[in-house]
Amino acid sequence: MAKEFSVPPVVFPSSAGNPNVPQQRRAPGAAPFQPPRPSNPGPANPSLPFMSFDVGSAPASSSFSAPVFAPAAGEGFSVSGSFDDEPPLLEELGINTRQIWRKTISILNPFRVNPDLHEDADLSGPFLFLMAFGLFQLLAGKFHFGIILGWVTVAAFFLYIVFNMLAGRNGNLDLYRCLSLIGYCMLPMVIFSALSLFVPHGGVVIFLMAAVFVLWSARVCTALLVELASCGDEHRGLIAYACWLVYMLFSLLILF
Repeated sequence: MAKEFSVPPVVFPSSAGNPNVPQQRRAPGAAPFQPPRPSNPGPANPSLPFMSFDVGSAPASSSFSAPVFAPAAGEGFSVSGSFDDEPPLLEELGINTRQIWRKTISILNPFRVNPDLHEDADLSGPFLFLMAFGLFQLLAGKFHFGIILGWVTVAAFFLYIVFNMLAGRNGNLDLYRCLSLIGYCMLPMVIFSALSLFVPHGGVVIFLMAAVFVLWSARVCTALLVELASCGDEHRGLIAYACWLVYMLFSLLILF
């Protein structure tokens, strides 16, 4: 015969964790509790859209626009201005291509040299000629860029010292102009370097060409030095010999 036991009712603790507090029971069929709402709710505050609890009625946020600052009084700065009024880049760098072209044309005629074009010295044209000379040497299988730049610098110091020693206190030849003149007078050497690619080395023709182009460069450089610097006319022979030595060295780079 089974024995029956009386089981006491089980009371679950409330959400607050206190088992002594009885649970609240809701009558069956009763609606859940809802907080009261105002009968006529006003529109959400447009200045604080994130404070609105009505998600469906909140306006969509517009895309961010960068702030526009007005220029200060007296300033003509414009954000939407163009670069049409800006000078060319070569002009800002001090490179006058038209002047370089005129100087190059004047070097091509050794009998009529215009010294007025070389009053304004620059290094843009000489740098182009030296790079072209080194490029033609590179096509011949000779890497002489460092030697060319070093020899031009030493030659400029050499002519500068020689000319000012001959002219004495009246000499007005500066090193910058001397370097510019030597560089521009390298144009015959550049032409010789280009022609030597098509002429066999070791023959009489290449040595005759070297003599002609060396005399060409030395004559033009001497004429420019004498005309542009004072007290150089009476020492023309010594200046011509110094210029001949300089360009003879560059011709040896082509011949050997």
